[in-house]
Amino acid sequence: MLVLRSTRVVLPDGVRPASIHIDNGTITRIEAARLKGSPERSASLSGERIDAGDLVISPGLVDTHVHVNEPGRTEWEGFDTATRAAAAGGVTTIVDMPLNSIPATTGVEALEAKRSAARGRVHVDVAFWGGVVPGNASALDALIDAGVRGFKCFLAPSGVEEFPHVDERDLREALPILACRGVPLVVHAEDPQLLGSPERLALHRRVYATYLSSRPPAAERVAVDLIIRLAHEFNAHVHIVHVACAEAVEAIAGAKANGVRITAETCPHYLTFTAGEVRDGATEFKCAPPIREAVHREALWDGLRSGALDLVATDHSPAPPAMKGRGSASLSGERGGDFITAWGGIASLELSLAVVFTAFDVERRLQPGDGAVDHSTLRKVAQWMSAAPADLAHLGARKGRIAVGYDADLVIWDPDAEWIVEPARLQQRHKLTPYAGRTLRGAVRETYVRGQRVWSHGAPDRPCAGMLV
Repeated sequence: MLVLRSTRVVLPDGVRPASIHIDNGTITRIEAARLKGSPERSASLSGERIDAGDLVISPGLVDTHVHVNEPGRTEWEGFDTATRAAAAGGVTTIVDMPLNSIPATTGVEALEAKRSAARGRVHVDVAFWGGVVPGNASALDALIDAGVRGFKCFLAPSGVEEFPHVDERDLREALPILACRGVPLVVHAEDPQLLGSPERLALHRRVYATYLSSRPPAAERVAVDLIIRLAHEFNAHVHIVHVACAEAVEAIAGAKANGVRITAETCPHYLTFTAGEVRDGATEFKCAPPIREAVHREALWDGLRSGALDLVATDHSPAPPAMKGRGSASLSGERGGDFITAWGGIASLELSLAVVFTAFDVERRLQPGDGAVDHSTLRKVAQWMSAAPADLAHLGARKGRIAVGYDADLVIWDPDAEWIVEPARLQQRHKLTPYAGRTLRGAVRETYVRGQRVWSHGAPDRPCAGMLV
């Protein structure tokens, strides 16, 4: 038996003092608590009791957009390093994307290869998406039976040849199957016809404005419109990943108002950075869709507040620095990379809670006040980063909330602690990050997965305690 207590426990119906009783990895009881507000630990014959004082206890984060890349591209990232970074950041469940690993998860044999690579090497719980690619509609039912949580597809080239993008004909083959089975189609929505060609961009390869112009908002909007039309036709659940522009938010909001079964996410980097902050050659900021101008960032925040956007996920997409055209972790003194050839992806599993909390509570507080943490902020962050992603991946009956009967997936963190991102201290395999040197608020102290402490004050605890779910 384990009991965790705090003056600030983020429950589905509010933030209040509570004691969380845990047995065999499950929350068995939640009681009101009167606490002194100073952390302490004690043990008895009945189990361990941890009083977290005024530290916040939130539901562990569920990140439904993670590229682990193992097997096949383990030199980019792997299950050990990715899930250790997750634990360090309060993420207790990840859902692994089907591409960038070799083989891609487009059939049951590939799914089993991925599970075999992960088994016994994960620090948090791990689930898997399958992939929709041209010609694999006949494999989808078997993948669902084998346990994938849904399917990812690209409407534009993915960047790896083993995961080709789909067109409307391919979607018309897949969507009736997914609608019948009740699983979501997770979509990278950019129209390839509206993306700039490398030849046209070649003269200004280091200039961020060149890359930005190559993937305009119209490419997102046209692709989202296609997905909305097909979701309506087939009554299928579609989910748009990494929304980056105001036009896509507007389209998704309109579709929801018309009863289309659509959900959507954005990412910490789109909520934090603007195009004006990206220096020429700073390819650590390259992602697709690109980080856009401030007006788009504000539209994303508006979309989260209004419910047009449902959740925040990282799109953790690491690669060796050389693939970014950068040669070391800090890189502050280098001339910079080539935006056309650099790999597009940002790794931020470990940072996502602090990044989103900092941007929302510190910079966009719902009720500006005296500096005290707003309880509504804590609840919103828990909804966007725990409950909603758990629901997307059909894990919402056991994960994403602090409630009786749920897995005891919890993060204890200090929302008042400020710290500076030091790349060398990150747990991800490669340390290159656009957040280097940035001051964040919100420091993870401990992370629990099914009642087991997997991260404690800057170090792993009970390594490889995660499961495949």
